[in-house]
Amino acid sequence: MQQLDALTREAVALAGGGPRVIPILSAPEAEVGRQMQICNACRYCEGFCAVFPAMTRRLEFGQADIHYLANLCHNCGACLHACQYAPPHEFAVNVPRAMAEVRGQTYADYAWPPALGRLYQRNGLTLSVALAAGLALFLMLAVALNGTLWGGRLEGNFYRLFPHNLLVGLFAPVFLFVVFALGKGVTRFWRELTPATSGAPLNAPAAGEATQAVLRLKYLDGGHGEGCHDEDDAYTLSRRRFHHFTFYGFLLCFAATSVATLYHYLFGWHAPYDLPSLPKLLGVVGGVSLMVGTAGLWRLNRRRHPLQGDASQKPMDLGFIALLFLTSASGLALWLGRGTPALALLLCLHLGAVMALFATLPYGKFAHGIFRTAALLRHAVEKRRPNPIGLGAD
Repeated sequence: MQQLDALTREAVALAGGGPRVIPILSAPEAEVGRQMQICNACRYCEGFCAVFPAMTRRLEFGQADIHYLANLCHNCGACLHACQYAPPHEFAVNVPRAMAEVRGQTYADYAWPPALGRLYQRNGLTLSVALAAGLALFLMLAVALNGTLWGGRLEGNFYRLFPHNLLVGLFAPVFLFVVFALGKGVTRFWRELTPATSGAPLNAPAAGEATQAVLRLKYLDGGHGEGCHDEDDAYTLSRRRFHHFTFYGFLLCFAATSVATLYHYLFGWHAPYDLPSLPKLLGVVGGVSLMVGTAGLWRLNRRRHPLQGDASQKPMDLGFIALLFLTSASGLALWLGRGTPALALLLCLHLGAVMALFATLPYGKFAHGIFRTAALLRHAVEKRRPNPIGLGAD
């Protein structure tokens, strides 16, 4: 049994003079543990999502288990609406809210560098939009000093304003920092989750199953395929569809940038590109998809029932949605206005939005996709192991 193995390791450590370190749970973590004990006795929601099958493999819930379950939760709300112990019952079981509070805490706890973890609490809508506007204004002032903010003989080529090497020098270090910071955080998360999820290594079947769950957003179907809940008791697939628009729109825009990079350095084909080139096709489709997805998620987020999640994280959610929308909208506007006198102004607006998005990626809602993927990978590994909780377990 997992608990017996843990006690054995602790006994060995104590016998060898090693300290026994038991993490002290925060109030949100303790609340998840309390609710999971109640849910483990009921098990009515066992077929809803990955959280409850993972829960049934445990008799107690340590910090690593709680972090794991919180990031498995997709906040679909199905368990809240099905629960007989939900508020106003005295047990006050609200799994979506409890999990959301711990998820927000894990983003900050696993952030790198640790000192910047508090930015998760401060990365709100106002800060995100203000950062994008401030960066855009800075670029506008720089361009205006050259007398080219409006009009000018640019002939649709924005590299005459900002040379390619300058843009690479601005964005490459930020992008590399984002990758490094998120990589450091999720690596630490993975190392702490692995012993709590059987300790078995990742294998190809598990990776394939988790990848499919991520790409399909499997657990936003409510467990029955009819969707999750948003503002009332009605089932809806809206969140799943708008998440798909956003997710795949982002991937297409990233693919457009990657292909353009190959064009530039491998083939010597320099931007700007136009239809029907592959970078432009990917960028236009991705940009439109991002606008549709983020507009839909914004509407759903504003209308969602307050019991469905953690209200304190709403500014962070809306800030990320707003930056994604501004990035896609300004990118499409830049393409459509490339042959107009507004090119320089639109370019500054777009670069400001992109820079703000990059700067906040490691400390905003983007992290939830990274941590949730890691949790789904560990779930796919764990479910293939023998269940440590058998008949007669205590």
